[in-house]
This record gives sequence, C-alpha cells and structure tokens, in this order.
Amino acid sequence: MSVEKRVIKKYPNRRLYDTATSSYITLGDVKQLVLDQVDIQVVDAKTQADITRSVLLQIILDEENGTMPMFSYEVLTQFIRFYGQAMQGMMGPFLERNLQVFSQLQQKMQEQTRALYGENAMLNPNIWSDLMKFQGPNMQNMMSNYMEQSTNLFLDMQNRMQEQTRQLFSGFGFNPYVAPGSQEKGPDKKDEPPKG
Repeated sequence: MSVEKRVIKKYPNRRLYDTATSSYITLGDVKQLVLDQVDIQVVDAKTQADITRSVLLQIILDEENGTMPMFSYEVLTQFIRFYGQAMQGMMGPFLERNLQVFSQLQQKMQEQTRALYGENAMLNPNIWSDLMKFQGPNMQNMMSNYMEQSTNLFLDMQNRMQEQTRQLFSGFGFNPYVAPGSQEKGPDKKDEPPKG
C-alpha cells in the first residue's frame, strides 16, 4: 500500500502552493516538510509534470551556497564525471544504499547520546564534543562498521557490473582472457616443445 504524497504545485511565477493547507509556501517550507519526513510531490501547475527532483536539487543548491556546504569540489566534479559513463546507472543505487547505512549510523549515535544525556541532548552543542571524548572506542567501532558496509556495497556493485558485462559479451564467442605470461592453455592449444 503506497503512502499518498503531499502535492505542492509550482506556478509560472515560481510560487509554490501546498494543496494540503491551501496556502502558498516557500522553498524553506518545502525543506521543512522533507526534514519532518513528509513525502512530497511537486508538480508544475501548468503542465502537471513532476518537478520534485528539480525542487529538491534547488534546496540542496541553496544549502551548498550557505555557510556549511556538504560537498567538496572533488565530490561535485566526480558526480559530473559519472554522467554518461558505464557506471552511471549503478552509482545512484550505490549512493542511495550508502546513505541508508549512514542514516542508520546516525540514528545509533543519536540513541547513544539520548541514553547518556537525556532527550534534550541534541540541543546542546557541547554534547557532541563530550560524546566524542568519552565514547571514542564506540564511535570508532560504529565508523568502522559503516566503512565496512560501505566497502561491501561497493564490492557488491562492482560484482554486479562484472556479471552484467559477462552477460553482455557472452554471445560474442570470445576466447577467455588469459593474462600475459600465464601458463594456461587455450582449448585448441596442445603441449608443444619450445621452438628454438
């Protein structure tokens, strides 16, 4: 059973209209809906086209232009380089799964913080420095688990890509690849004395 999304209409004058509250809202309000875990869909009021991704990207762009950007120059240029490449189709699911694992890590950290400092712990900026100081081994353990899961996700993606490549080229009848200097013999090779 799918959850019905909250529909927001975007008009040609760039105004956003929340159909659930029958009122105009700002991009900041849309961001807050996302933070509140509300499933949204933004549609162009004139064409009815789904423009949710472009609105979400606009929110990310606004955040990146703020004081604490998340993506470095290197990350952004790598994203651009993946477009049009063979692995583009695999990159999205890989990043999505990686973000899910990272969210699980974040949730565990928040649970530990609440267990140690109470419900209002997230409001105190000094809590994180204390947590890092006293929970070093636990933090290292969680980060190590995250890195291991991330590595496993990458290896899984790499294996799937290799399998897809094998399937793609299996119909061409190529001889199996033999590394240079290998002692393997092909199917039509016989033991022959070295020529001298």
